[in-house]
Amino acid sequence: MDTFDTIRNRTSYRGKYKSTPIPKTDLIKILEAGILAPSGCNKQTTSFIAVDDTELLDELKSLIIPPIAETAPAFILVLTQKIFAYRDKCFNIQDYSAAIENMLLAIKALGYESCWYEGHITDDDDIAGKIAKHMNIPDEYKVVCILPVGKPDEETRQTAKKPFESRAWFNGFGKSM
Repeated sequence: MDTFDTIRNRTSYRGKYKSTPIPKTDLIKILEAGILAPSGCNKQTTSFIAVDDTELLDELKSLIIPPIAETAPAFILVLTQKIFAYRDKCFNIQDYSAAIENMLLAIKALGYESCWYEGHITDDDDIAGKIAKHMNIPDEYKVVCILPVGKPDEETRQTAKKPFESRAWFNGFGKSM
């Protein structure tokens, strides 16, 4: 699949996954895609933990209420650090967003599916904090996202996007080509 096909065909998959384990070589490629993402002032504020141990995965899944990705054979935990680039500017949100998108595209290119789960784990019930504690993640890191990884067991569906002309213009707001 070429780059634009991968982008065009990526979906946020929330269905069941096949139990097929993810080879470590594929998880490494996905993590490398995240590491290769740009970061503000090259501060590299984003880190990752791939979880494919079934016992540990089950423990993490038990912390997520309501449940998500219960059948995923692997998770990638996305961590961020608040590192200031200059003055009072920190680009960690932009950094982890770029890393997540790189990984989502790598996941799709390798024939897997995923979904960016952030709000569900960072709400007031602090699932992310429970995961961090369970994984002995140091306090200077914050879990901001979970990416389940696996082969889909259900059909994937593209969501409708607004027309190009309603979101992209040339040489001024609302101007067509």
